[in-house]
Amino acid sequence: QVQLVESGGGLVQAGGSLRLSCAASKRTVVSKIMGWFRQAPGKEREFVAAINWSGSGTTYADSMKGRFTISSDNNNNMAYLQMNSLKPEDTAVYYCATAPILSKSPSTWTYWGQGTQVTVSS
Repeated sequence: QVQLVESGGGLVQAGGSLRLSCAASKRTVVSKIMGWFRQAPGKEREFVAAINWSGSGTTYADSMKGRFTISSDNNNNMAYLQMNSLKPEDTAVYYCATAPILSKSPSTWTYWGQGTQVTVSS
């Protein structure tokens, strides 16, 4: 079992920035990939970004490229999501998750955090 705890969400004006953090209790063979998803009210959960623990590979959803940056701190089992140039449509609950392999489908991810709310005002 891997526990994930997100932090760093909040209210920000459009054009602003936020940095989300995810603390993982441990790394296992089924949690080689760390990622972020988001879910807005009435919408499906969507992939945001992912990174492997070595930090050598990152993947982003097309709409986040250039604005969001995922990173990891292997020594402390932490993952981060730096979000810049935020837009009102980025408003959602952001979830940290782990998976054994990279996939943009939420169903293949093994462990999930409780989520952190990000609200971007116009």
